[in-house]
Amino acid sequence: MIDPAAAEIALLARLERLGIAYARHAHAPVFTVDEARALRGALPGGHAKNLFLKDKKDRLFLVVAEEEAAVDMKALERLLGAARLSFGRAELMAEVLGVAPGSVTPFAAMNAAPGRLTVALDRHLMGFDPVNFHPMRNDATLALAPGDLVAFLASCGHVPVAIDFRQPSPAPI
Repeated sequence: MIDPAAAEIALLARLERLGIAYARHAHAPVFTVDEARALRGALPGGHAKNLFLKDKKDRLFLVVAEEEAAVDMKALERLLGAARLSFGRAELMAEVLGVAPGSVTPFAAMNAAPGRLTVALDRHLMGFDPVNFHPMRNDATLALAPGDLVAFLASCGHVPVAIDFRQPSPAPI
């Protein structure tokens, strides 16, 4: 079983070792974008929906999209060079990311071996400051600078690609 409190402690320790500043906001557990929107009130910055996906070749993707982004799976396949994307099973999510459904976050990339996961960040979301994500559990939100998120991911061995859902191909961030 995944221990969300221990996972968050490990995340916060890593952020502190990297010198990454963040603000933590506690709230009731949320499982959907609509629930998060209702609870957060005026929490500033960009907010995301996070998709854990796999393709028919068993490649794994963590897509971090601005909460209002329309995610067309066929277009996303083209953007990522993937074939037949589907949502990853909860067991695979726990194994690779170390989180349960409802707690998917780009921070969970710290648990994935480099090369095992492609992280794709929405260009529009990365234009906000701060950006907000669950800290490995869905009853809190961490706010940090978008550049710090990219630095965090790089420290985990995951250089993210930028996705613009309006453009035909991904680019490095």
